[in-house]
Amino acid sequence: MKAPPVTDLIRRRFSCRHYAGYPIAAEKQQALQTALTHLPPAPFGNQPRFCLITADENDNTALRGLGTYGFIRGATGFIIGASQTAPNHLEDFGYLMEWLILRATSLNLGTCWLGGTFTKSKFAQKIGLYSYETIPAVTAVGEFFTPQQARQGWISALAGSRHRLPWHLLFFERDFDHPLDEKQAGKYAIPLEMVRLAPSASNKQPWRVIKDRNHWHFYLQHTPGYRADPLKILLGLCDLQRLDMGIALCHFELTARESGLSGSWIIIPERQSPPGAQTRYTATWRIE
Repeated sequence: MKAPPVTDLIRRRFSCRHYAGYPIAAEKQQALQTALTHLPPAPFGNQPRFCLITADENDNTALRGLGTYGFIRGATGFIIGASQTAPNHLEDFGYLMEWLILRATSLNLGTCWLGGTFTKSKFAQKIGLYSYETIPAVTAVGEFFTPQQARQGWISALAGSRHRLPWHLLFFERDFDHPLDEKQAGKYAIPLEMVRLAPSASNKQPWRVIKDRNHWHFYLQHTPGYRADPLKILLGLCDLQRLDMGIALCHFELTARESGLSGSWIIIPERQSPPGAQTRYTATWRIE
């Protein structure tokens, strides 16, 4: 069965917090397991590992002790990921986790990103976390509580689009002084719109993109004070906005390739941001 267009999956997905409570269908579990073993290359070459923890009809103890973080009800599965600390490992983690989430969406499953501190959690035990690894985030996954939820993503996308930052604050030409409109983006208008609609921690939308001839330069604009939040420091949270950048890169690349637009991710040293910069260069999509 052919998967829906990635633009449909991006618009359909929403943060599902209420699940049916019964096990994920066997064929869907198998499809997710296959996806876990056939991950695409990540933009920066890091290889985080992921596992799917589920409850089946004969063993509902598989998820015992993992918790629901107060606002997740009835989830019968979690995608857990572990990453070694390395340059751009969080961006690669966000890219691949979002790729898996979109795969789950194509299977008509609900998902919800969960950021937190998991190093000493049951999640760490389930994935067999090594001392040199961290768990930047996990994803709840499960069957929808009601059939109507499957359509909620479209409704949420329409409502959420109105509350997202407009194009002129996100996308630019040559430098940050010249906003880019959709007509100037040409064939890349759809990939950029899928970036605009991407999920992000606290819906801060930290990505900024500059068009420069045959290059699209991606930057992370840190939210002032976001990293310095005392609670985040106390909990030892990773920089979730770097995960957001990985999600943005995923949406952009998948949509571009589906639209027949070829390119590749590169690092341009001259674009590297100085230490302490609020706006931090991430990567460049070079049109080929």
